[in-house]
Amino acid sequence: MSSQNGYNTLAQNGYAPNDVDAEGAALLRKPSDRNGGETSLTTRLTTHFTNNVSKSWADIALLGCYIITGLLDSSSVFIWGSFVSMQTGNTVYLGLGIVAPHDNDRWIRSGISIAFFCLGSLFFSFYHRALSPRKRWVLVSSHLIQLALVIAAALMVTFGPHTSKETPFNIFIGAPIALIAFQAAGQAVTSRVLQFNGLTSVVLTSIYCDLFSDPGLVAGFQANPERNRRAAAPVLLLLGAVLGGLWAHSSVGLAGALWTAVVLKAGVVGAWVLWAAEEKS
Repeated sequence: MSSQNGYNTLAQNGYAPNDVDAEGAALLRKPSDRNGGETSLTTRLTTHFTNNVSKSWADIALLGCYIITGLLDSSSVFIWGSFVSMQTGNTVYLGLGIVAPHDNDRWIRSGISIAFFCLGSLFFSFYHRALSPRKRWVLVSSHLIQLALVIAAALMVTFGPHTSKETPFNIFIGAPIALIAFQAAGQAVTSRVLQFNGLTSVVLTSIYCDLFSDPGLVAGFQANPERNRRAAAPVLLLLGAVLGGLWAHSSVGLAGALWTAVVLKAGVVGAWVLWAAEEKS
């Protein structure tokens, strides 16, 4: 005798058709859910890295670059006699070298720094314009390039011959200067990308002028954020310069300053990876 369930449907092998369908659907749904999860993760990562980063509080990352600038410039000018980021001093050294080129070769080192800073500005500005300036992946990759250049310079200084102001100009002086100056331009371009034009991380003279000519110089902390940025920039660069000087006077020397800059630059890369996305209207 056949038996029927409550829906007048024949049951076979003790299972109602509804039960069979439900079990089959559950089994078939597992791979779909699993694939869906993978797709969802990929989508989230893609969305995360193709979003524009928020400009809110982005000045903190730019201010952190002042420490890197002070660290590298103070150690390089002590060891090599030229700056690798701030090009005003290098321009003065270049002018002195034009007048008396045989006194020393500092003007050659300074000239290389200026030239590669200009090339870096050209490269990084084109890079951001061509790939969409504030996309997260563009900012992250731009700073990864900068990080790679500092690592290359650190490796040359660490494993190359000892160099100093008195060492005749050679590839182990010129190449690290060029690499570091090139990446320093990337920091300056980032300030333009994020529209914090005053925080280039390579200039202080204009910041001092803007800070002390600000009519809101003594306003409350929350009342004048622009004043706060201008005040923080020279303090942080000074901090970096002190650290660079300590490294330069130690047995580790310039290599210690460069590897410290590598760690700090890696921190900036990580900051852009995790930075909040711009809210879409």
